[in-house]
Amino acid sequence: MADSADLTTRAAGRDREPIRVLVADDNPVVRSGLASLLGAAGITVVGEAADGERAVALTERLRPDLVLLDVRMPLLDGIGAAAPLARISRVLMLTYSDDPEIVREAVANGAAGYLVHGTYDQDDLVTAVHDVVGGGNPLSPAASAALVDAVRVAYAGDPIERFGLSAREIAIVDLVARGLSNREIAGRLFLAEKTVKNHLNRVYPKIGVTSRSGAIALWLRLRPPQDD
Repeated sequence: MADSADLTTRAAGRDREPIRVLVADDNPVVRSGLASLLGAAGITVVGEAADGERAVALTERLRPDLVLLDVRMPLLDGIGAAAPLARISRVLMLTYSDDPEIVREAVANGAAGYLVHGTYDQDDLVTAVHDVVGGGNPLSPAASAALVDAVRVAYAGDPIERFGLSAREIAIVDLVARGLSNREIAGRLFLAEKTVKNHLNRVYPKIGVTSRSGAIALWLRLRPPQDD
């Protein structure tokens, strides 16, 4: 993602300088239309790119506040370009694709927002540009639904979810399953050792075991520990 200190510095001067945007889309008509629309709203378009590789190169050189990024482009598509771009600038996907998997991949790769053509008007776009540069995450309804569905699928696929454990309890048992002692877990999670013990005493009946070894055996069967 773009460096937070750099974004804060840019935001501090935004009342004195216009927002600087790069438009990346393989359709020259779309690029021209966006440039005209943004310019009329006092937003400066500092560059245009017809493919993902050019978008990355221009962003590295021009350092815009925001990149408006299409999904389907030659050489390097928007999904592939989102990750390197997000390390430099904020990224707002602006595309015709409302495919849920594409939405999820774009957001996972660092896109701060996702708008689908035909679901917003000119004022909505200008508002979204300001919103993203200011740290917001505007989403078209289709994009929002895709992310909600992704969360539902993730939870439905986790066998641990049925026990109703809190995020803290799950984190503690994850570390128990890795072989850490209560003292080591306390140090890792910045808790008191007694707090860790109390959490475990509440967890055991929830997951249907009576001992640490029973918890470890169950956890390793249902959710093998992940690498750090």
